[in-house]
Amino acid sequence: MTMAKNILRAITAIVRRDAKTPDTDDSAGSVTFDGALDDLDVAGLVEVGRGPIADIAIDADRETIVVTNSAADCLTVINPYTLAPVGSVRLNGEPFAVAAADDRAYVSVVTAGHDAIKVVDTITGSVLAEYPLAMTVTALAMSPDGKRVFVGRSGHDRIDVAVIDTAAERVGTIDLASGAGAGVDALRVDASGKRLYVATTDPRGSRMVTVNIETAQIESTVWIGAPIRDLALGADGKALVLTSDRQRRGVVHIVDLSTAAVVGAIQIGGAPTQLVLSPDATRAYVVDYDRVIVLCTLTNEILGSIDVGVQPAAVAVRRDGARVYVADYSGQVNAFDVAAELPALYSRLVASEPRQAGAAVLPSLQTA
Repeated sequence: MTMAKNILRAITAIVRRDAKTPDTDDSAGSVTFDGALDDLDVAGLVEVGRGPIADIAIDADRETIVVTNSAADCLTVINPYTLAPVGSVRLNGEPFAVAAADDRAYVSVVTAGHDAIKVVDTITGSVLAEYPLAMTVTALAMSPDGKRVFVGRSGHDRIDVAVIDTAAERVGTIDLASGAGAGVDALRVDASGKRLYVATTDPRGSRMVTVNIETAQIESTVWIGAPIRDLALGADGKALVLTSDRQRRGVVHIVDLSTAAVVGAIQIGGAPTQLVLSPDATRAYVVDYDRVIVLCTLTNEILGSIDVGVQPAAVAVRRDGARVYVADYSGQVNAFDVAAELPALYSRLVASEPRQAGAAVLPSLQTA
């Protein structure tokens, strides 16, 4: 969508609700695990009541939960302690992706005239700023310190990343590629805040591009092939790239960042759309069309799945790794308490090397 250059607009109000602890219904979600591992308990169910949820994020410092309600054109703030909606902020546009830090939510919004990033104060419910952006916004990520927001954009003849400096309130650009039919599918920033990893697709296939944020230059490109749905940065210099197509269905590709090469793949099947790692990077939570797959990244084994009874939309993990939130298209958020670590798996690794479940090293790999 082409964006018109509009001036900053102040947008509408917050609808507050009385915070109350919702009834906890153990039938709201179920957990299935292979083997003896059984460390997920239903902690609560949040009835947001604003229609389908497109994305979910957690402000790590306050543990505040925010979700985007695309059909209702609003952002809803959820109290993490009572598991009740605090209020909803009207955005005058259709919201999708969201990131949160320092009592701020950064929301990608589509309107008839342009795409934009809107900044919402999650305490007062006020819209603090709007950054109208050219082209179509397709991905969103935030630096670990919350000082930069990275926005993937796709136009009819080029793709780039808009970089919003949240302190200086200015926008820069990192050029990625030119050509028709290209798109940006996912973004991730490393722990140092110095490198940006971008999933791109063009008519030839998909790639993961590494960008030096300080120089705005591309450092390496890894050929993936199938459409990329999401990516995450794991431990030991590895990245996990989630793809899905009709031929191979869901696959998690393991990329060695030091050599810029795919070193393995895990077949998970289904039609996955999102991949989120636990804070210690030992688990991957993969959103499938009817469940959330739980994957151990130490052994590359599928541990089991989370079934919330309806189609899940997005997952978020608390900073301590002890709670997982699953948002769905019915407008609910299911909360699950989990064990923060996997001691049984750590001890298992002492005696044997990690293995890949149902996977092999991908053939005919190439870099571009």
